[in-house]
Amino acid sequence: MGKIGMRERESGCRIVQMRNREVGALAPRSFFHRASASLDLVFRLGIHRKLDKHRGCVNTVSFNANGNILVSGSDDRMVMLWDWETGLAKLSFHSGHSNNVFQAKFMPYTDERTMVTCAADGEVRMVRLQDGGRVFTKMLARHEGRAHKMALEPGNPHILYSCGEDGLVYHFDLRTHNATKLFKCKSFKDKWDYMPVVHLNAIAIDPRNPNYFAIAGSDEYARVYDIRKCRWDGKGCGNPADCFCPAHLIGDDQVGITGLAFSDQSELLASYNFEAIYLFSKDQGLGPNPDLATPRSAMSVDASDNAFENLVHPATEDPNAGDAVQVYNGHRNCVTVKGVGFFGPNCEYVTSGSDCGRVFIWRKKGGELLRVMEGDKHVVNCIEPNPCSTMLASCGIEKDIKIWIPNAKEPAVPIDIDEFMKQNPIRFFSRDDADFDIDYSDDGDDGDDDDENNDDNDNDDSGDSIDFLDVDEWSDHQFSDNDCNDDGEEEEEDDDDDDGHNAML
Repeated sequence: MGKIGMRERESGCRIVQMRNREVGALAPRSFFHRASASLDLVFRLGIHRKLDKHRGCVNTVSFNANGNILVSGSDDRMVMLWDWETGLAKLSFHSGHSNNVFQAKFMPYTDERTMVTCAADGEVRMVRLQDGGRVFTKMLARHEGRAHKMALEPGNPHILYSCGEDGLVYHFDLRTHNATKLFKCKSFKDKWDYMPVVHLNAIAIDPRNPNYFAIAGSDEYARVYDIRKCRWDGKGCGNPADCFCPAHLIGDDQVGITGLAFSDQSELLASYNFEAIYLFSKDQGLGPNPDLATPRSAMSVDASDNAFENLVHPATEDPNAGDAVQVYNGHRNCVTVKGVGFFGPNCEYVTSGSDCGRVFIWRKKGGELLRVMEGDKHVVNCIEPNPCSTMLASCGIEKDIKIWIPNAKEPAVPIDIDEFMKQNPIRFFSRDDADFDIDYSDDGDDGDDDDENNDDNDNDDSGDSIDFLDVDEWSDHQFSDNDCNDDGEEEEEDDDDDDGHNAML
């Protein structure tokens, strides 16, 4: 069946489902899940509003469990809580970080009172939001180098992980405020004396089995570990439970992974820099000790030789191979550390930002490129789906957040990938390319966004009221036993340390 015929069939199914809902033959919840995955809604996505209060690049967006509060973090080191439906910033506070905020999330089942953040200063911090407008923050651990990502255990208000450019993976239990060094990720290539440690960019937890978590960074492998096999004395987790890599990238020292995501079916999505996005099922793993001595598969497509062909015609690595890895092409991931994710109630779609400033949406099954939407003047880094509605939030180099909902009167014309590539050629960068560096400044900007404590000079005249709250370092006398459940012992902090990593994400 052709693409047009498939879409017509899906449209017909939606009509039948609407009728079944009206006559009581389809439960409202089932209808919601099916309708939310509708291609028609995907083709009607457009910008609903822009949330514009930050004074620097917005690096992270996330939602609370109910989907009504959006959290953002920025190069201005501020964290903001938004009512995205009205466009109002309900709360804004300094994160306590000394460099760009890379991630900020609510811990589950904490009534939106506990948050965690990580940043370019290497710190992982916990935030407590109190009644009366008080915000407390405490450093839990510090990586040597930037701390790009955290992973929160689904349904657990206490457990999270972090990873950083030092290759370390930390495990946190917020009930004790203790950070446990699980292990340092080492390269499989022992002969590579110049890169013994894998600089980690991404970490994700399998929602179907939270005992498993995946990490990835400056080499070609996504490694999956079993927390039950890890030693709590910091002496490591042994070998990974499994490793994943497209066959044609094994042994390629020019690629790395910038983003990871697990689907509800335990599929692992990995976004490679200077390459494509790949989807791995459990049975496509290479085992705990991948054999790097094996030459690149002759049956696999070599991205360096066939890059443009891969972009124009999405396909699996080898259509004739039974264990072919699904590929998603068309975007560009060369300049920044980009995330990747799923969209839809059952992870029906794959989303990613791009160096060309666009938002990309693919059909998960088959890799068909469905939407390419203008999302930033420079680069789109992060796309986050709302957990309760057909809605996306995106952010990048610009200082605002775009909210996408199905608001178009007419559906977008399906992408003709061949024509799209002709009109919007994507040139592959080399690391020595002069265009590798981007001018991140906005036109006409005065360039003082990163001034310390600049929240006192906010002369916003839009009429929206934001309380810029002071940050208090956690100390024993600021909390009663009712404020936090811990043993009362405080870890020593040295907030004067400067790791020297002041580069933008």
